[in-house]
Amino acid sequence: MIMLYSMLSTQQPSVYDYSFKSIDGKEVSLADFKGKQLLLINTASKCGFTKQYKELQELHEQYGDKLVVIGFPSDNFGGQEFDANDKIQEFCEQNFGVTFMLSEKVNVKGDKINPLFKYLTTAENADFTGDIKWNFEKFLINKDGKLVHRYRSKVTPLDESITSQI
Repeated sequence: MIMLYSMLSTQQPSVYDYSFKSIDGKEVSLADFKGKQLLLINTASKCGFTKQYKELQELHEQYGDKLVVIGFPSDNFGGQEFDANDKIQEFCEQNFGVTFMLSEKVNVKGDKINPLFKYLTTAENADFTGDIKWNFEKFLINKDGKLVHRYRSKVTPLDESITSQI
């Protein structure tokens, strides 16, 4: 029994250990997506990068059988997100036809950082760790729930550095 505890305590966490509330208030476990890749993005409705919603939707439509796209609206950078979740959802649907999953508004940095983003910003990956610098940073998770690549805001969702990994 002691050996089993020791083995379990040394396992590396994965995104499957986390859950979130969808924009319509439902609890979603990331473990529900085992066997698919995930692209997790911190989003904002009033940002210069907001036009990336269009490409995120294209990714969702083109690769939805093997990639789950999830946007996490955040107001951590320049107050660029609406206050109410229903307003965020309405904006995304009306302006970009978003049908991929969105979470409720979360904090992606600071003292109130969402636990998932605390994990994502500290997890080892091929690129870099540390605080999110702006809206629309992207985290690519493999089918085993491990963060494999992280992309800054300027890398668009349909960039070959992302699509070649799907």
